[in-house]
Amino acid sequence: MSNSSTSRLFAHKPFLRFWLARLSGVTANQMLMVAVAWHMYDITSSAWDLGLVGLFQFLPALLMTLPAGHLADRLHRGRIVATCMLAQAAMALLLVVATQRGFATRELILAVAVVLGVARAFQMPAQQALTPLLVPQELLQRAIALSSSGMQAAIICGPALGGVLYAHGTSTVYLTCATLLLLAVALVAAVRYAHRPSMLATTWSSVLAGVAFVWRRKLLLGATSLDLFAVLLGGATALLPIYARDILHTGPEGLGLLRAAPAAGSLVMSLLLMRWPLKRRVGQRLLSAVAVFGLATVVFGLSTHFGLSLLALALTGAADSVSVVIRMTLVQLETPDDMRGRVSAVNSIFIGASNQLGEFESGSVAALFGPIASVVSGGIGTLLIAAAWLRLFPTLARRDHIA
Repeated sequence: MSNSSTSRLFAHKPFLRFWLARLSGVTANQMLMVAVAWHMYDITSSAWDLGLVGLFQFLPALLMTLPAGHLADRLHRGRIVATCMLAQAAMALLLVVATQRGFATRELILAVAVVLGVARAFQMPAQQALTPLLVPQELLQRAIALSSSGMQAAIICGPALGGVLYAHGTSTVYLTCATLLLLAVALVAAVRYAHRPSMLATTWSSVLAGVAFVWRRKLLLGATSLDLFAVLLGGATALLPIYARDILHTGPEGLGLLRAAPAAGSLVMSLLLMRWPLKRRVGQRLLSAVAVFGLATVVFGLSTHFGLSLLALALTGAADSVSVVIRMTLVQLETPDDMRGRVSAVNSIFIGASNQLGEFESGSVAALFGPIASVVSGGIGTLLIAAAWLRLFPTLARRDHIA
């Protein structure tokens, strides 16, 4: 990105505060996920329970995300995001107390997963719908790419830091997470923007309007559902504790690096996309990125070498970054502001399903057939999805310009 473009973005103080808040919040969230996964595996040594952590986050999110999108169009989006981060900080503090007093059980971790799922259900639509209000439209793709690069930097540092802190004490990493989340709450609370609430009455029709909007626009349906099925099948995040301990023979520090590797690849790609924004053949590039994601997942699943595993995960992150920037820019530019909360809620359901439900899918398949079979079959499934979407959504495949 040129220096003038960077200066223009950071000249918007509300965007800068929001960017810093997300940076702090995502770092804490990634640390929390590493700690919770390793903590659960320490307690139960069960692939099934690792999958349940994802499922218990997804199910409440599935139920709450559409109403959350409606609220994001009616209420102050910054306050919604701050409240959700405050709830996550409370869960981190609960885990500190539970660890120190000896009641950090499998059931408590699953209950915390439910609360985290609800918090994220309300946070994600408001968060996604807020960015277009903080920057001019001509800077939106660059703002999304810059946000993505910052988030990926946090995803690199968060898991690695989380793994190191976990090795020095479980409560230490949970306390650090709570501190960072409270900092994020303060930053989001300082964000100011022109709040224009939707005046539609609260009815099932208005709550479901985002679903109808996406369904009628096959371009958006194809882009969002592509991410859903690709990550649902190809995600290996839930199994990283198994790969770290049983296949690659490393500890929580190694798990942190494995969790950070996709973000490292995504950060590099995000920086490239900031410097050279995508302008042509965006549909073809989106489908190609998903295919690369699937192929790299297969390589990771078969690898028994730590360095090769890190490289394969970095490639999945780079490919996913291309997908995220194209998809998020299309969704925001194709949606009017008074609908962005509800459309972002639909997108959040797809993201949540691909991440949390994907973790359950990976864990359950691994429990039946082993972790390698789970990851490799998922990567192959992602390749098949990319090929199928080429035929099922020709409008998406033929999309040339991003705007």
